[in-house]
Amino acid sequence: MRFAPGPQCIAAVLGPVVGGLLVGGSWRWVFFVNVPIGLLALAAGWRRLPHVPRQVVPAPSPIGALLITGGVGALSLGLVNGGAWGWTSARTVGALALAVTALTLFAAHCARARNPLIDRALFRLRPFTGASAVALLFSAAFGGMLLSRVLWAQDVWHWSALTTGLSIAPGPMMVPLFSFLVAGRLTPRLGPGPVIAAGSTIFAVGAAWWALAVGLAPDYVGEMLGGMLLTGIGVGLTLPTLMATGASSLPPHAFATGSAVVNMLRQIGLAVGVALLIAVLGSPRSPAATLTVYQRGWIVTAAISLAGGMVGLALLTARRQRLPVSGESAAPATSVSSV
Repeated sequence: MRFAPGPQCIAAVLGPVVGGLLVGGSWRWVFFVNVPIGLLALAAGWRRLPHVPRQVVPAPSPIGALLITGGVGALSLGLVNGGAWGWTSARTVGALALAVTALTLFAAHCARARNPLIDRALFRLRPFTGASAVALLFSAAFGGMLLSRVLWAQDVWHWSALTTGLSIAPGPMMVPLFSFLVAGRLTPRLGPGPVIAAGSTIFAVGAAWWALAVGLAPDYVGEMLGGMLLTGIGVGLTLPTLMATGASSLPPHAFATGSAVVNMLRQIGLAVGVALLIAVLGSPRSPAATLTVYQRGWIVTAAISLAGGMVGLALLTARRQRLPVSGESAAPATSVSSV
């Protein structure tokens, strides 16, 4: 597996600051800026991506796309509005029931359809399954963490969008540093499981730091900075490791599809993490209640990150093989099972 601080890491560093500058001018620029970037990406892809002849791949069934989109959308809707609607109201229960039904049907569709949205054969690869599960959980923790810091800085400390973006920047700056210098060196020696577990744990410690040190009065160095650096280190260790592990486990003919699946699960995790944080925060009506719900949100974020680390340790840790008996050929001492 090869690690390098690629475009995603650079974007993570620049994103909060650039976003703060754009919002400082007008919030509409946050959406307008995507238009030239998207057009540039289309032009670059049209000119630079190679054409592969005689690679006719049937289009996946649209039923799967509709089911997973509807399921995740209904889940997010129920979580985001559950506090306002009431958790036992017909609308909340209906949205969550629709989510469970749609996602269950999606799983059944992938298990039985001839050409499903997600090829079920991919999940026979143990490293791919582990990387996919960690991507879902860790992205949920990341989405909740990032939104919580922005909301806290702007709504509680009353900082501007630009100041908030600058305050977040030290965390993303840790990502390429620890991705290239640490994860890239440790993973070949220890395997992806321990590195992902360490990164997820450090990320969780950063979120727990905020829960313990948070205060209503602004205190950047004493409260925010330490957790920001720790979560950045956790992202730098975890995210590139799980992406490289998932991609390297795929056969050549499934590389594009498998990579898309991992990225799709990352985006789903981000959406669910944001919705879950909003559900936890609710609408506090006093400063003391605000402090309590944010502390709870950071504890939930830490727990999700730890769960991702445990999954990575369980599914992506090298397994020791038994010693050969007389007459058998020797096998490698350790390996990561692919099935």
